[in-house]
Amino acid sequence: MKKFDENYIYLKDMYNDSYFPKFLVDKVRDEIIKVVEYLEEEGHKTEDIQEKFDNMTIAINDLQEEFDENGSEIETGARESIGETVDYIIKYFDIDIDTETAIGERDW
Repeated sequence: MKKFDENYIYLKDMYNDSYFPKFLVDKVRDEIIKVVEYLEEEGHKTEDIQEKFDNMTIAINDLQEEFDENGSEIETGARESIGETVDYIIKYFDIDIDTETAIGERDW
C-alpha cells in the first residue's frame, strides 16, 4: 500500500491567499483527501479512479455558493491551486489520467 507524501501541502496557494476563507479551503482539501485515501488502497481501475475525481470535483462545485456567501469565489487562483494539487496526486500515484480530465466535471 503506497501512502501519500505526508509533507505535501494541499492547496498551498489558496491557504496563502487571504481571499479564500481558510475553513472553505479546508472543505476543498477534505474532498481531495477522500480521493487520496482511496488511491492509497491501490489496485483500482482507471475508470473507478476517474469516478472518484468526478465526485470530488462535483463536491467542490457545490461549495461555490458558500464561497460567494463569504466574499470569495472559486476563480483563477483557486482553479490553478486545485489543478496543481490534483496534478501532484496523479503523478505521485502514477495514474494514467490527464489533470484536465480528472477535474473535467468542474464548473469553475
